[in-house]
Amino acid sequence: MDNLTRAFKELLNQERFASQSEIVEALKKQGFSGINQSKVSRMLGKFGAVRARNAKMEMVYCLPNELSVPATSSPLKNLVLDIDHNNMLVVIKTTPGAAQLIARLLDSVGKPDGILGTIAGDDTIFVTPTRTTPISILIERIQDLFERSLS
Repeated sequence: MDNLTRAFKELLNQERFASQSEIVEALKKQGFSGINQSKVSRMLGKFGAVRARNAKMEMVYCLPNELSVPATSSPLKNLVLDIDHNNMLVVIKTTPGAAQLIARLLDSVGKPDGILGTIAGDDTIFVTPTRTTPISILIERIQDLFERSLS
């Protein structure tokens, strides 16, 4: 890991930077030159950074605890608050900051389990079923996935 990457991750782990420009300034203060908002934006995307509430309830950039696809052995059900649908789309409500992690898992199981795709925000995931998957079956499969995560 290079020095810039290490410094970038250390800054995000502080959970106090609300904007990309604040991250740019902090990196410049540490002596990194050639740092701009575009580079920080690319780094945020590369490392899967998300905006979430810190202990002071401020929206800040942070790194997810798990940068790879989460295993179904992790206690994901603890992060899911509600699963609902409107006969066309499944909506999953999560704890703040958990939606992208759970969406990554759902995308990894994908079409074989009837998931065409997901869109995730901070605490909400939209899940679209494949053309041939009834919504009721998709909900069962998603719930089963979270139940298995408790085992």
